[in-house]
Amino acid sequence: MVSRVLDASAFYAGIPFGSQIDSYTTPKVYDEIKHIKRNHDALGILLETKRLRIIEPEKEYTDVVIKMSKTTGDFNELSKEDVSLIALCLQLNGELITDDFAVSNVSKSLGLKTSPIMTSGIKYIGKWVYYCPGCHKNFYKSTECPICGNPLRKKFLKNKSSEITIN
Repeated sequence: MVSRVLDASAFYAGIPFGSQIDSYTTPKVYDEIKHIKRNHDALGILLETKRLRIIEPEKEYTDVVIKMSKTTGDFNELSKEDVSLIALCLQLNGELITDDFAVSNVSKSLGLKTSPIMTSGIKYIGKWVYYCPGCHKNFYKSTECPICGNPLRKKFLKNKSSEITIN
């Protein structure tokens, strides 16, 4: 059975509370959601019955996630919680339950299965680049075009197309 790794949004949507399937998350995500249903000690019951396990991902997996997020251009969009969650999913070779676009893009780029909660999920994986609306050149990072000085805009390149030149 595939390990189900839950993002904070899965807890807010009530996913682990209405399911008998075992789930995993990280200490960083747990700190973010531990106030949920506190009066009923719902999280405590999940932990006690081992339907929820909290695991810190190994550093090597975190390093892989950081490298991939820099490649896809999602690094600045991910929180420490997001990075830890993707790393745990990679470590467990699990399925990530999330509605976050950046988390899904990095996860799918790593070959992980993702399932949305309240959205239709992402349709394409790809890479974020910066482009100049003036001279139409693409760049990995910058705020201003080094060629013509215009402010750069951000765009998403589907499926990491090799047809587009990045300066």
